[in-house]
Amino acid sequence: MSSTLASPAVSEATTTTKTKQPTSVWAVAFASVIAFMGIGLVDPILKPIGEQLHASPSQVTLLFTSYMLVTGVAMLITGVVSSRFGAKKTLLAGLAIIVVFAALAGCSGTVGQIVGFRAGWGLGNALFIATALATIVGAATGGVARAIILYEAALGIGIAAGPLVGGFLGGFSWRAPFFGVAVLMAVAFIAIIVMLPDMPKPAQHTSILAPFKALRHRGLLLVSITALLYNYGFFTLLAYTPFPLNMGTYSIGFIFFGWGLLLALASVFIAPRLQRMFGTVPMIATALALFAADLAVMAIWADHKPVLIVGTVLAGLFLGVNNTLITEAVMISAPVERATASAAYSFVRFVGGAAAPYLAGKLGERQMALPFWVGAACTAVGVVVLLAGRSVLAHVDDHDPEPHSAAEAEAITVGDD
Repeated sequence: MSSTLASPAVSEATTTTKTKQPTSVWAVAFASVIAFMGIGLVDPILKPIGEQLHASPSQVTLLFTSYMLVTGVAMLITGVVSSRFGAKKTLLAGLAIIVVFAALAGCSGTVGQIVGFRAGWGLGNALFIATALATIVGAATGGVARAIILYEAALGIGIAAGPLVGGFLGGFSWRAPFFGVAVLMAVAFIAIIVMLPDMPKPAQHTSILAPFKALRHRGLLLVSITALLYNYGFFTLLAYTPFPLNMGTYSIGFIFFGWGLLLALASVFIAPRLQRMFGTVPMIATALALFAADLAVMAIWADHKPVLIVGTVLAGLFLGVNNTLITEAVMISAPVERATASAAYSFVRFVGGAAAPYLAGKLGERQMALPFWVGAACTAVGVVVLLAGRSVLAHVDDHDPEPHSAAEAEAITVGDD
């Protein structure tokens, strides 16, 4: 009887812990949603930018190339910066950079200017995103697991909402999404100044050489090269597909909203179940093989919009499963700190794959289906590379899946969005 009477009280206390968080946590979570929105925000306005600024698809897709290249390089310094200046100052620096460069992108008169300002945006995003999770974990109540769920919720909302918001604002002008991000990030900047207390600096400074040393481990290098290869397919889908779709900003926004929604759901709910059932490496290979097949189908019927629409949305399912599982593999593929493994992985796949958006646009100017064929081929080669070297990842499948750690969620965000 006594245990029965005690249960409601325990349940109520647990619910209170789960649902009530300090305002500082909500401030960082809000800023995280906006930061993640920036990933797909430009999809619906790629074609209007090209038309109004008289730019070719390959020139417009450089918006992604500059963003990726700077983000990848910046991943090498985010740990160095945050370990020396503290989380709050790093967050504010990232937000301030995004505000400035997003506003400048909205004021641009040429594609070249937007490309340059998107590079600055990538630096700000890397500084912010790489620090946001640790901040939420440090300030949240209810334990690390609860904080990560909140962070992953912000990730999912941002990825899914980005194209939708971009499509809505892009209906007014291609400049509006850039100004919208600048305004929202300015609000987040003020909220963090007011609501987030100063946090202690890490006891030890991070070395900029640590990620390079981590790549000496064959398992981490193998997974990073696999990610670099499928990155060509990923950014073909993200940066090039709006051109053959040739639809309005609202339509493109809704299509990529569906893509982002499936990606978020698969990352959080479907991937862990498949991992427990079939193992990490087999499911990574399966997800990437299905993604390659999806791109091949889009190549065959590149002039059929219904096929491109279904293929784009369905790709979110395959990429969501892969993103979570390949992150798990990264975290345990080498005997190094997880943050270091994440930085090394992100550096290789982003910097190495930075040419993918531009290449897709250039190939698309020659033949509409060619970018999808190249993306499918590169992704398929990634599967072959992974399976050929899977012996160095034997310990990954022997590893019991655990709830995602802070570093794992951070890697999902920075490395796979």
